[in-house]
Amino acid sequence: MDTALDPNRSITDDELRRLHAYWRAANYLTVGQIYLLGNPLLREPLTPDDIKPRLLGHWGTSPGLNLIYAHLNRVIVARDLNAMLVTGPGHGGPAIVANTWLEGSWSERYHDVSRDEAGMARLFRQFSFPGGIPSHVAAEVPGSIHEGGELGYALSHAYGAAFDNPDLVVACVIGDGEAETGPLAGSWLSNVFLNPARDGAVLPILHLNGYKIASPTVLARIPEADLLDLMRGSGYEPYVVAGDDPAQVHRTLAATLDRTLDEIAAIQRRARSGGVVERPRWPMIILRTPKGWTGPREVDSKEVEGTYRAHQVPLSQVRDNPAHLAELEHWLRSYRPEELFDATGAPVDELRTLPPRGDRRMSANPVTNGGVVLRDLTLPDFREYGVEVPHPGEPMAGATGVLGPWIRDVIAANPQTFRLFGPDEIASNRLDAAFGATDRAWMAGTVPDDDHLSPDGRVMEVLSEHLCQGWLEGYLLTGRHGVFTSYEAFIHIVDSMLNQHAKWLKVTRAIPWRQPLASLNYLLSSHVWRQDHNGFSHQDPGFIDHVVNKKAEVVRVYLPPDANTLLATMDHCLRSRHYINVVVAGKQSAPNWLTMTEAIQHTRRGLGIWEWASNDGGAEPDVVLACCGDVPTLETLAAAELLRQHLPELKVRLVNVVDLMRLQPDTEHPHGLTDREFDTIFTEDRQIIFAYHGYPWLIHRLTYRRTNHENLHVRGYKEEGTTTTPFDMVMLNDLDRFHLVIDVIDRVPGLAARAAHLRQQMVDARQSARDYTRRYGQDDPQVAEWRWVRETDPTNP
Repeated sequence: MDTALDPNRSITDDELRRLHAYWRAANYLTVGQIYLLGNPLLREPLTPDDIKPRLLGHWGTSPGLNLIYAHLNRVIVARDLNAMLVTGPGHGGPAIVANTWLEGSWSERYHDVSRDEAGMARLFRQFSFPGGIPSHVAAEVPGSIHEGGELGYALSHAYGAAFDNPDLVVACVIGDGEAETGPLAGSWLSNVFLNPARDGAVLPILHLNGYKIASPTVLARIPEADLLDLMRGSGYEPYVVAGDDPAQVHRTLAATLDRTLDEIAAIQRRARSGGVVERPRWPMIILRTPKGWTGPREVDSKEVEGTYRAHQVPLSQVRDNPAHLAELEHWLRSYRPEELFDATGAPVDELRTLPPRGDRRMSANPVTNGGVVLRDLTLPDFREYGVEVPHPGEPMAGATGVLGPWIRDVIAANPQTFRLFGPDEIASNRLDAAFGATDRAWMAGTVPDDDHLSPDGRVMEVLSEHLCQGWLEGYLLTGRHGVFTSYEAFIHIVDSMLNQHAKWLKVTRAIPWRQPLASLNYLLSSHVWRQDHNGFSHQDPGFIDHVVNKKAEVVRVYLPPDANTLLATMDHCLRSRHYINVVVAGKQSAPNWLTMTEAIQHTRRGLGIWEWASNDGGAEPDVVLACCGDVPTLETLAAAELLRQHLPELKVRLVNVVDLMRLQPDTEHPHGLTDREFDTIFTEDRQIIFAYHGYPWLIHRLTYRRTNHENLHVRGYKEEGTTTTPFDMVMLNDLDRFHLVIDVIDRVPGLAARAAHLRQQMVDARQSARDYTRRYGQDDPQVAEWRWVRETDPTNP
């Protein structure tokens, strides 16, 4: 046998004894958290009063997590390793909490949970208890960047943490239930994007304990040869550690960890020696141990250890069933706590010396509290990238195409702290200027015709929204910055991931030692109104609705109407902290409305009256035309011009909204307008025709408490779409300029009778525009080539 894998030569008998004692202590503390309300050290026989009234938590995965944690501590000390742990089986929360208490970081963060008997009692009581901590590896747990309550994202988070952290080893425990999820299955190929010359390393540990809640797990039951081939086909060299004898497993796991870390170090040395950087075969570990190991073997004559019955609480009737109470006490005493904790309840000296010290502890590594290591980006002056706007509507330019050179220079100025993420849509979303500064990250094979592929690329492009989101989250949570760009319709794929990140941001705002992170920035393009070529399947603006369900203190939504406002908005987003910013912008050539100075001012206000498009002259208007989004803004301005031409006596106020959350009251969102401010802009009693980018009812939801809500009429997307022309698309949803004019005529009191002829013209114009598309396959040039004409233009008085 290879000496490096000889379990008899990896650790001494004394090291084995200390490892086993540490594992026993962690297991004891884990069981105590699930069950005990008092009597933490069993100084008296257990009674029902010592037991929590509600037994919550997951025992089944915890012994394996404790085993891994103890062994990682050994190699961190032996190698002075910079390491962190991502725990995929997040239900094993009590195990990770137990280890943070053993190594002291829990007590350093929470002084009342001291490392003595009283602190142990508080540690036990707080777990899954009202006013305490959750059962998962939550944000309250030092060293965690991964909540784990929803399975599937551990490995992508681990790789995100490793990018641009060359000295970091990220151990990632993947539960065999989690391994069945689609996002995790896709995550195995993350090694194609990891550059050993400049990035850290990820050590996946696939923990196969055989069962989910009630049924076997797939990877535990397929032939081992198939499993090994699956891992090798994904680019890994798998090492199997299996057994149910603690001494044998300890020795084999220690030898295997030493071997895998030696291989990682050798891979990095080769990559950093100045030669050609190639994709290596990274090591990974497959750990097979019984579910609920060291727990009750049988309960009520049914097998428990090594079965699905060990998944959560093996003994569920401890308060009411004396046999269960006796079995629990036997279980706890089997760890011999009197050998592990001294007279005060503190871990004995032998246990205190096993974990690393200071920042080398996985629960105290600074990168796991990303705000501590976060540094501001060096941002080029976005003003220098804008378009010159001699008058509203000119020139024509795609907003994201104008943004692209700025993103390029952000990448160049921040070569180790910023990355651009996207699912094969960077060029499609017109951000391909980024390739002037970098390439797509790529460690697999290449051919001469490939476009911008390099091991050193900083554009992370993979056809998986899950992977893009997971990588970016891991990157942000460890103190860096990034942007995720995607097609608007398909960003829904990560709805659930956004939920979890929003919850993390919300919870960590109330944890004093957690420092603010760089914001999670979405740039959504190829949006609903310009998916006319792809059709109905690509038309869905509902991600915004999903986002605004989250806590107001963490979500922001921006819909800049043109290129200059997009530049100002993105600069703001990249400077912000601890938010989820959603920016929706078009990529197609479109009018630009505001000079850079005006765009900055408008972006800061969040919404405002466009005086150059209004004719109320500072007086009370007859109608308010409001718009939010680039295409709705275009159609609203075209409608305003039609009204000016045909009903010049009608006083129109045009209001554009960039920051969607300004519509909410200030009592509901930090960006919200006060009622007085809202009434000043939108009036208390005049009709409001609102053209909105997304689903109309969201505007009603945001404004339902406003004084004038009953006079608010919203046009937006109503699930009508197909492969058609841009203007036919807005007509299908009654968002077009002609229909907006009709709405004004129908809604403004006294206007219908005297504007009947104009209304009929608008109906006819809609039909004419549709007929043109059906005959020629494109929009009528009178519509497609429409430009805003300044009121002072003598040709259009």
